[in-house]
Amino acid sequence: MEILFSYYPGRKRRAITFSYDDARKNGDVQLVEMFNRYNVKGTFHLGSERMKTQEDKVSLEEAKELYKGHEISCHGAHHYFMENVPFGTMVNEIMSDRSTLEKTAGYTVRGMSYPFGSYSDRLIGVLKKCGIEYSRTTEGTMKFGIPEDFMKWHPTCHHRFDLEELLEQFVTRKYLDMPLFYIWGHSWEFVRDNNFDKMENFLKKATQYDDIWFATNIEIYDYITAVRSLKISVDNTMIYNPTCTTVTVEVDGEPIDVKPGNNKLI
Repeated sequence: MEILFSYYPGRKRRAITFSYDDARKNGDVQLVEMFNRYNVKGTFHLGSERMKTQEDKVSLEEAKELYKGHEISCHGAHHYFMENVPFGTMVNEIMSDRSTLEKTAGYTVRGMSYPFGSYSDRLIGVLKKCGIEYSRTTEGTMKFGIPEDFMKWHPTCHHRFDLEELLEQFVTRKYLDMPLFYIWGHSWEFVRDNNFDKMENFLKKATQYDDIWFATNIEIYDYITAVRSLKISVDNTMIYNPTCTTVTVEVDGEPIDVKPGNNKLI
C-alpha cells in the first residue's frame, strides 16, 4: 500500500501564497482590494511602531479592517537589522510587535518576515523563544518547494520576475510533493513602477485553475505541520492524526481524509 503526501485542503494539488512587507498605505490598499476581488489571500508583514509614527503607513486603527480575511504578521516593531542589535532589543522588537499586532488583528500572530531580509542562527533562536513559528527571507529559489525549515522560508521569487512564465511552469510540471508558489514584494513597488497590472494579469490566469489553494503563510505553515505530524504504521495500513487539522493523503492513487484525532484504518 502506497501513501503519498499529495494534497492541500480541498484536495487541491498546488498552493500559491503571497507575502508583502512594510504596511505602506499607498500600495497595500490597492493590493488588498485586488486580492479581495480575485478571492485570494495575502500575508502582510507590518512593523507596528512605524505604523504609529509614519503617515505613509497604514495606521493600527485602519489595519484590522483593511487586512480582514488576510494574515497580519510581524516585521520587527522598528524594522531594525535584527541580528545587529543587543539581545534585549531583539526580544523587545519581536514581543512588542507581536503584542501590538495581536491587539489589532484579534488573533495570535505567529509569523514574520526578516527586515532587510537579514537573519542569523542567533536571531532564529530568539524568534522561536518569542513564539515566532515561521519567518520569510528574501532569497528567491525560482523553485516550488516546501521549506524544510520554516524559520528560513525562502520564497519562489519577488514579483518583479516573470510571474506568468513561472505560473506556466508551476501548473504544467508533474509533481507528487505538493508544489508551492511563493511570491513576495512590497506593494509600493507597484506604485513606483506603475505596474499593478502585472499582478492583476497574474491573478486573472492563476485563479482559473481549480486545483490551486490560495492561502496565507500561516495557513501553509499550519497545514504542512499537520501533514508532517501524521503517524503512519509500519505496514502503511493505519494513519493517526494527532493534530486539530483534517489532512488529505493519497493512498494507492486515491485521496483519503484523515480527521483530527482519528486513527484511520486503510
